[in-house]
Amino acid sequence: MKPTLQLQIGQHLTMTPQLQQAIRLLQLSTLELQQEIQETIDSNPLLEVVDENNDSPNGADVSASLSDIEASSADQPMDIQVNESIPEQLPVDSLWEDVFSGTSTTGLGSSSEDEDNLLETRNAAAHTLHDDLVWQLNLTPFSPLDRLIADIIIEAIDDRGYLRVSLDDIRSGLPANEDGSPIEDAEIEAVLHRIQQFDPPGVAARDLGECLLIQINQWEEDNPLRPLAQELVRHHLDILAQHDYPALIKRMKINESELKSVVQAIQTLNPSPGAGIEYSQDNDYVTPDVIVSKKNKRWTVELNPEIAPRLRINTSYSAMIRRADSSSDNNFLKNSLQEARWFIKSLQSRHETLLKVAHCIVEHQRGFLESGPEGMKPLVLRDIAEEVGMHESTISRVTTQKFMLTPRGLYELKFFFSSHVSTNTGGECSSTAIRAMIRTLVAQEDRRKPLSDNKIADLLETRGISVARRTIAKYRESLNIAPSSERKRLL
Repeated sequence: MKPTLQLQIGQHLTMTPQLQQAIRLLQLSTLELQQEIQETIDSNPLLEVVDENNDSPNGADVSASLSDIEASSADQPMDIQVNESIPEQLPVDSLWEDVFSGTSTTGLGSSSEDEDNLLETRNAAAHTLHDDLVWQLNLTPFSPLDRLIADIIIEAIDDRGYLRVSLDDIRSGLPANEDGSPIEDAEIEAVLHRIQQFDPPGVAARDLGECLLIQINQWEEDNPLRPLAQELVRHHLDILAQHDYPALIKRMKINESELKSVVQAIQTLNPSPGAGIEYSQDNDYVTPDVIVSKKNKRWTVELNPEIAPRLRINTSYSAMIRRADSSSDNNFLKNSLQEARWFIKSLQSRHETLLKVAHCIVEHQRGFLESGPEGMKPLVLRDIAEEVGMHESTISRVTTQKFMLTPRGLYELKFFFSSHVSTNTGGECSSTAIRAMIRTLVAQEDRRKPLSDNKIADLLETRGISVARRTIAKYRESLNIAPSSERKRLL
């Protein structure tokens, strides 16, 4: 077939650089946005931060609204018509550096090698349980062989503080005695017992019973509960795990009051000594994007003014632009000016979208703000998308890693979305509200006769909420609530 040229009319979705930038800013978290803004300011001389305390007349504030951006640009004393020299739209599917070769792209997502090295040097290694044990080991006198045994033992301790290798495995990493005989178990256990006296109490135990005994042995000698606790942990720990209190009373030959005191004392021990200490590590700090408060009996939503600085275009540099000048310096200023305008527009669009979505969420979840989790309403992304006239993917970007500060606490925006369960009256109940009801029922139950999953389902049925027993079990497990057999306690 002979090749020919044909004209066809069609529609397809394109991604302009402005749209790419707006989408990328929309999905950034607060900390990522602040870093992005700072990098853009560092790379673009026409962008500057408005100093609230000492406002300089060298720039016009263009962060208030989109119309203010255009108005302030038109009022700038420039001998140039921007529309004639700088295109309002870039070619689709193009990159910033393809058009503006004179500007730096550091502020648009890339970072220099020097900055990466600087961040690497700032991030020091986190302090761990292993580091703490090695520090205590260096302060304890050991013979060369015992020091080698101690090093192997500490290396084998996991993050929870337990020793996860056997004595045979430890012996396999040790040299033989001078006569060729292997190291005896007694010598390895002697070193192990010394390490078990390190902090935190209970560290280097081989099982739960040994961990609890190490901590009990550190109680005062005159503590009347010490011998009872030792006997219970040594011989009856499996019965205690089953909450078979009558059997414990019979086997230990004590009354109910004494058993209750011993059990309460054992419950104060730490079953995971390694996880019981908060070691210094890199923390992720959360800054709310929107703040919800009640003013004059009405819920109001406002952006957190600390999430992003107010930006404006520096008129001193923009006044240097000349229309007829095609030098590299003038082209650099032109490109920087257009890039600055687009960045401010994208930033303002992000703020407006976030505020619009947050306001819709508050309108739907007033019950949660008024009465807590039990007042949560069913809500999905499609509901908000239809109300604000956006796509569900856009709503997903807005609600990811964005946080809302309410009188009830700090929550991610995705927290307010949950599935629904139909009620007997024809309405709907949020799964978050059902979880809150389960938590309340368990908290108010009789500890001698805890509520089973079937009983919880029956109680919810009386409130008009029909939930299957397996659904109750799933919600209960998601709340880290043990089954009724494990929640049984003494009075």
